[in-house]
Amino acid sequence: MHHKFWQAIPWLLAVVVLGVSGCGGSDSGVGGDGKSASKKTKRVILLTNGDDPFWDAMRVGMEKAQEEFGLADRGLTVVMDKNDATPTGQVDKLRQYLGQTDVAAVGISVIDPNNEAMASAMRQLQKQGVVVVTIDSDVNRDKFKDTRFAYLGTENTFGGRQMGLAAKALQPDGGKYAAFYGIEGVANVLERVSGFADGAGDKFSKAVGLGDKMDHNVARDNVRNALENHQDLKTLVGIWAYNADAIVSVVNEKKIRDQFKVVVFDAAPRAIQHLGKGDIDAMVVQNPYEMGYLGTQLMVALYEKNDSYVQSLYPTFDRETRKFTAADGDIYYTNIRVVVPTGSPLTKSDFDPAITFYTIEEFNQWLSERGLEGS
Repeated sequence: MHHKFWQAIPWLLAVVVLGVSGCGGSDSGVGGDGKSASKKTKRVILLTNGDDPFWDAMRVGMEKAQEEFGLADRGLTVVMDKNDATPTGQVDKLRQYLGQTDVAAVGISVIDPNNEAMASAMRQLQKQGVVVVTIDSDVNRDKFKDTRFAYLGTENTFGGRQMGLAAKALQPDGGKYAAFYGIEGVANVLERVSGFADGAGDKFSKAVGLGDKMDHNVARDNVRNALENHQDLKTLVGIWAYNADAIVSVVNEKKIRDQFKVVVFDAAPRAIQHLGKGDIDAMVVQNPYEMGYLGTQLMVALYEKNDSYVQSLYPTFDRETRKFTAADGDIYYTNIRVVVPTGSPLTKSDFDPAITFYTIEEFNQWLSERGLEGS
């Protein structure tokens, strides 16, 4: 399935369901029951997988939702809790939430989709009455689908495919590529890498994939090692936001930019600058702002049992049984964009129709309108 439901319909429905902030009454804000502030403010928490500029855009989206829909008047506040880039760190934080009575909802960007301890903590939170959803990176749905209500975020295999299609259009004869990422085994890494291979096609082969455990110095060393050990590389692929800067820094340091095509995922501020200078050939951009904005609304709607809003995002959600009538009905995919530098040979026709295509100038305008430095 490709990007069903992320386009205009949910946004239009959200306008109808959510109403106008500050109007009062039973249909104001995200909630549908007109709850007023309680004596003790409750937290709607987004637990990240680590610390990265990617999360700054998500925070802006969360704060925008908090302001627009009057969450303070409903006794709620949004909080971003940054993890230390380890599964243990996420498990420890989830267990801390279990002992805290002011937690209304938790959205988690899962760092290890197969972690039993994490799954257990998520289940316990749900039993305690806390709303649990996954945002940006999901659990292993075959094993742990019951640990969260739903997933909201990027269709990572589809996004990875767009990187592969960019590489294919830029290098029609194919060749070897190296992929660089944060933590091996994380769902979005596996999905983006497999998506890239699908989009690039049989003429491309992976020489190496290297993880850096979110250490930016290691990320640069990985690029240096790949270039030294695989001198027939043609394409360099950045899977996580900061990998783009690591690739460009090393390639420019060695003065060998003309030898490679560089395609990356995410629009960190430094990566945007690099693309503007032509040091990146294509950037596939997810929408953390939208994840923060819609994710906050989703968590609040679930907490306040506003099933109308939940159904506007997840149409196969049955309001009577509060379950999904379709196997993949618990997934909402946010928008994917492709951004290219000035004068790029790439056009929208090189990619799947569902993407939004931007030149760097158009993308910078989009960021400016939302007060963002990255996405």
